[in-house]
Amino acid sequence: MVSLVRVGASVALLAVAMFAGASPYAYVSNEGSGTISVVDVATDRVSATLKVGAKPRGIAVSRDGRRLYVSDQTGNSLVVHDLERGSDVATIALGKSPEAVYLSPDGRWIAAAVEENDLVAIVDLAALKVARTVRMKGKNPEHAVWSPDGKWLYVSAEEADSVDVVDVARGEVVKSITVGQRPRGIGFLPDGSRAYVAAEQADRVSVIDVGKREVVASIAVGSRSNGVLVHPDGKRVFVTSGGKGAVQVIDTASQAIVAEVEVGRRPWNMALSADGKKLYVACGRSNAVAVVDTATYAKSAEIAVGSLPWGVAISGP
Repeated sequence: MVSLVRVGASVALLAVAMFAGASPYAYVSNEGSGTISVVDVATDRVSATLKVGAKPRGIAVSRDGRRLYVSDQTGNSLVVHDLERGSDVATIALGKSPEAVYLSPDGRWIAAAVEENDLVAIVDLAALKVARTVRMKGKNPEHAVWSPDGKWLYVSAEEADSVDVVDVARGEVVKSITVGQRPRGIGFLPDGSRAYVAAEQADRVSVIDVGKREVVASIAVGSRSNGVLVHPDGKRVFVTSGGKGAVQVIDTASQAIVAEVEVGRRPWNMALSADGKKLYVACGRSNAVAVVDTATYAKSAEIAVGSLPWGVAISGP
């Protein structure tokens, strides 16, 4: 059952109809309140609040901006929500405690990390069913991120010191790359040549040469490093530091930290506006999303959302 948490049901329904295919919106999954906050990227204000699943964590939006894909951690499922209709169109069983979800580069698949079953589920979005599951070597996978060409999935696991590399065509782990204790967020350069992996308990980001499948650099970052996001220009990597309440910026040419922005308590996962000018950071313990200007590295807004925001996804263009 899907409901809208908003004063005036008719106003909320009209707002939802406007989301699909309209100007960009940021969708924020609030695991504590069990809601999705809808933020208008033009104004940085919450336009509406959706009820999708019981404990939403991972979140992705279709390329046409018409559907949300949300992992319901307690429902053990992927909820597919049609923004134009304002209702769920499918609930797909994934396994126990699904975490982050990622849309494939061609928009045809969702990769979902299923924590307590130690697997990644690959969902066919046309058929709305799980097409394949891949058993991981690392325990408690949290992120399963597609390479830009869609040939690989890099998977981090909470109870591991390595990243599992999945050959998508073969549907199996072909290598585990040691990175540091408790790997978390992963981001690829746009050309797919390197991947950046945050290790939360090592307070480091490992840089992986994708062709060689080996670590070529290790960068000291803030305590409890977590989320990773690469700017579309390929020159910068954003990393959240839960211990510092900040986002750090890595220059990919020098592999050095060139900026640090205080954002809020327990910054988690992030998303960029389609033009790359604004970074949206879910700050779980602040119950807010921080907006960072990627040109000046200044925090430009703080948007109150639901309880314990976990993930952010942004529609384009």
